Amino acid sequence: MTYSLDYRQRAVAHVKEGSTSAEACRLFKIDPKTLYNWLKAKSLHPNPVKTRTRKIDKQALIAHVRDYPDALQRERAKIFGVDASAICRSLQNLKIVKKNDALR
Repeated sequence: MTYSLDYRQRAVAHVKEGSTSAEACRLFKIDPKTLYNWLKAKSLHPNPVKTRTRKIDKQALIAHVRDYPDALQRERAKIFGVDASAICRSLQNLKIVKKNDALR
């Protein structure tokens, strides 16, 4: 959870005005470690969220499934250079399932 800049400034100012850290934590309902980090930080601005890069290109995986519908997950994993479990999770996220009706 990210606290607003105004909220952080009020909590730090409360401590710097003479209040104890424990009292400020109770008043602002924050963890003592959070307040300690704010007190020692150079800037109270929240850090921007970094997006993770993915190894598996979703569009390439969709195209591969369309072109090779009978390929096994371990074969797809070798092609994309990842583990088979990563292919499994990606296919689940894309809601691509293989139903083998011939065996039923």
